[in-house]
Amino acid sequence: GALRLVCIAESLSSALCCTDARESVIPLHEGQAYNRSVSHHFCYTNTHIPQWHDIWTRMQIRVNSSRMIRVTQVDSEEELEEFNMWNVIFSFLKEKLNDTSIYVDLYSNKTCLKVELLEANTTYCIVLFRRFDPKLFLVFFLGLLLFFCGDMLSRSQLFYYSAGISFGLLASLLILVYMMSKVMPKKNPVYFLLVGGWSFSLYLLQLIFKNLREICKSYWQYLLGYLLLVGFMSFGVCYRYGPLENERSINLLSWALQLLGLLLMYSGIQIHPIALALVVIAVCTKNLDYPMQWVFAAYRRVQSARLGPSPPRLLTEEEYRVQGEVETRKALEELRSYCRSPDFSAWTAVSRIQSPKRFADFVGGACHVTPNEVSVHEQEYGLGGIFLEDQLFEEEEEED
Repeated sequence: GALRLVCIAESLSSALCCTDARESVIPLHEGQAYNRSVSHHFCYTNTHIPQWHDIWTRMQIRVNSSRMIRVTQVDSEEELEEFNMWNVIFSFLKEKLNDTSIYVDLYSNKTCLKVELLEANTTYCIVLFRRFDPKLFLVFFLGLLLFFCGDMLSRSQLFYYSAGISFGLLASLLILVYMMSKVMPKKNPVYFLLVGGWSFSLYLLQLIFKNLREICKSYWQYLLGYLLLVGFMSFGVCYRYGPLENERSINLLSWALQLLGLLLMYSGIQIHPIALALVVIAVCTKNLDYPMQWVFAAYRRVQSARLGPSPPRLLTEEEYRVQGEVETRKALEELRSYCRSPDFSAWTAVSRIQSPKRFADFVGGACHVTPNEVSVHEQEYGLGGIFLEDQLFEEEEEED
């Protein structure tokens, strides 16, 4: 709104621009509005050196007009006057708008554009400005997320089905556009070049995305039906083949996501040296655990070689008792399992033991000692037995 007010205010002072300025090239300056009513050539010469605080800064040329116009962007003043067949073709394919935005690279030396009026009594305003672009920050953050979470996402079923449905929607749209381009007449080569093949497909995609809001507002029933139909079909295909289970396939998907994340991180930063430095830091940070493990292992080897072998730690009485109970139960279970196996000769064992019934109870899961044996063991080796043994040793020492 403020931009339009500036353009209207300055249009009052420059509405009577001379018509012989049609062939001249008007230099653009940041923050200054240019109001014209005839076709002109404009050029911007970049003299600003990008700094570190421009990492998410976008330079933009905004063209507002009262009616439809055609805007063509080139890289130099010479290309404004040159005749290029491809520029003519793309100028016909490009949609005519009354509100056009052109993004300028921070490292470009010169950017030129040509404004052509399609109707008489058309006024337009051109403004060049710098601003913080949140889209660049979102692209960088998405790349950071993909790079550090690629391993987890490649094993997630939610990501698998979401990516599969999204890819199915996009692929179905491309297939639909390709089929529409195939039915176009192909007798005249120029006509085929203009409206046939992938050129028409790209043009149609451009129209769809630029008018997406109007399509959602006016034809939301058809759009919803198309999304539901293609979405269910894509989900069915993904469910038929299931998530990735092969470890190599999972690794390939993880590497692809990480590579895509690095590309998004690099493209989300406008300053190329800073973008490259952040990519290198991200790679080193993700793989820092392996060098740290190698350094720690080498340090442990050097320390062990310098100090020599350390003496083994002796068990305490409590640890000795617990370990004895655990190992005893483990050995008894192994013995029961062996006695139940077909390789065990039961008749030979029964003929050699004194209590076959007790042996059968033990194999069935009973305790291997009787309560009487437990009582005798406690008297001999329990607290009472140890106290009596200490008293006897003390009396022998006194007699000596």
